[in-house]
Formats: sequence, C-alpha cells, structure tokens
Amino acid sequence: MEMSFRWYGKEDPVTLENIRQIPQMKGIVSAIYDIPAGEVWPYEDIVELRDQIAAHGMRLNVIESVPVHEGIKMGRGRRDELIENYKETIRNLSKAGIKTVCYNFMPVFDWTRIELDAPLEDGSNSLKYDESLIKDINPLSGELTLPGWDLSYQTDDLKEIMDAYQDIDENQLFENLIYFLQRIIPVAEEEDVLMAIHPDDPPWSIFGLPRIITGAEALRKLFKAVPSKNNGITFCTGSYGASSENDLFEIIDVAKERIYFVHARNVKWTGERSFQETSHSIHDGSLDMVGIIEKLVKEGINVPIRPDHGRMIWGETGRPGYGLYDRALGATYLNGIIDTLRNQNEIQEETT
Repeated sequence: MEMSFRWYGKEDPVTLENIRQIPQMKGIVSAIYDIPAGEVWPYEDIVELRDQIAAHGMRLNVIESVPVHEGIKMGRGRRDELIENYKETIRNLSKAGIKTVCYNFMPVFDWTRIELDAPLEDGSNSLKYDESLIKDINPLSGELTLPGWDLSYQTDDLKEIMDAYQDIDENQLFENLIYFLQRIIPVAEEEDVLMAIHPDDPPWSIFGLPRIITGAEALRKLFKAVPSKNNGITFCTGSYGASSENDLFEIIDVAKERIYFVHARNVKWTGERSFQETSHSIHDGSLDMVGIIEKLVKEGINVPIRPDHGRMIWGETGRPGYGLYDRALGATYLNGIIDTLRNQNEIQEETT
C-alpha cells in the first residue's frame, strides 16, 4: 500500500515540507477547496496542485473529495446539469493523471462529532461522538459547527434543505445515488478513474437525515446496482468501525475487489452509538488495526492508505483531527505493520 497524507492546501498549517519528512510518505491526498460544489474544476487548477506536490517529492494520488451537490443528492433542480459538470471534472482529473476520487453521499453534513477536543486519559484530546448529546442538538441553531461541514449555506437555506430532506428516505436517497453513478461511471470507465465512495460518518441517521453507505449489506446493494469495477469504495476503518455492529472483516470480503483507498484510524466505543477517536494502536481503540491491515495485505489490496483523524498531542493546535504529530505516528505505526507482513510473506515464499 502507498502511504499517503491528507493536506488541505496552502492554508494548511501542516506543510508539505513537514509531510515529506514522515518515513515512506509517497502520496498526498488533497482537493481544490475554493470551488463551490457543482462547478467544474479547471484543468489548470488541478495541474497547479499536482505540480506543487510533485515539487516536494510526492504525488497527488487521491482527490478527496469532489463534493456532490445537494441538488444531485436530493434529485432536484439542476441535477442533470450538475452531473454534467461532475463528469467534466472527472475528465480534467484524468487528463492531469489523477485516477482515484474519494467522494461521499451524506446529506448536508459530512462527518459529525459532539466534541472536537475531548480529553483522553493520556492528556491528549480527540474527536468524540455521543448519541445522547447529539440528539438534543438543533443543527439550525449554529451551536455545533464542524470542519467537515459545508458552511456556505445561510441559516434560511439550510432550513430549506433540511425541510426538503424530510421527504427523502433511505430508499429515495439510494435511488438518487444510483442515478448519479449510472451517469458518471461510464465517464470514469472511459477515463480509467476509480470512484471510491466514503462511508457515512457515523454510519447511522443523524438530525433525522437518511444515511445509506453504512455497512456490508449496503455495499452489496451498491455493487449489484452498479456492477462496474470503477464503482468502488473508500474503506474507512473509523467510519465503519464506529458501529460495533459492523464486522470490518466482512466488509473487506464484500468489497475487496472494489477497495481503492483506505482510511485507517481507531475508535473506542464508549456506549451505544457513541465513541471517541484514539491513537491508531490496538491497545487504545476497539478496532483490531493489526488484523485489519493484515486482512487487506493478504487480500492483495495495494492502494493508497492514509492515517486518518489523529489526536492532538504535545500541545499541538490546529484543524481538529488533522494535526501533524499523531497522524505522523499513525503513518509510522501502519508502516511497521505493513512492512512486517510483507517481510513475513517474503520469507514464506522463499521457504515454499
């Protein structure tokens, strides 16, 4: 697997100079963040981003993400026009040599947490989700805003969108996803681009909004509806693993030929539908990170992998979940697991 790192562009306090010093760091996962959802990404802007990363000895290996406009998710308004724009962005990415696109189909809100700096026993802090507290939050009040959210909506616009979703259930949202994929996947096939949908985070309904990419059964349904190999997934251990009901090994079995990108992070279950993010270590979280990586390696899944959300440690401040230090530790931890597994495999091959 190709060790990679999320970078939020020139405004990111974590610089490319920082990232390149992490051992075995090969890829950068990024996007063009100042283009509104639904608009075409200009080829020249993509090339500028690609070349800036290449100048630091790494490659732009995954775009995360090309946002899907709410009009597409709701199946309303300018849906077909917006899909045409999305197709053109895929073509421009391919022309620039970018062949993997991570995206999501979560209504309105991206990943959701109740705290951004919840303390851990070791003195660090991390992202936390508590279902008992979330259910009392009104997203229209402005009392909870998170870095993963699109804050371009004004309160009135957000209320209108939230109201519109009251008439859209999981079945309708899934139909809208398939409508979208049936139109963009042929372009992805032509351009040799792999589309890797990110799971819902967390993988259950929040604020009364439907969620559809939640576990193994959802993926079976997705692959049956759009069987193209270019229709794949981002295997996010922390998103799928937020639910103790999800078997991550089963998800790998279901999707192993369609896993095109891996997000690796650990979470500790703290109650029913409640969790806090931890270090990547199997000793801190509820997920068997060693076993998960071993399963991926044994299945021959050789794709970009990045250490996902990290704690804030050693007094670091910055974008919640996306500091330098703990994600660098996570990359090193993951590299150790992968190198050990590869070495064991080589020894076994030599002795057989």
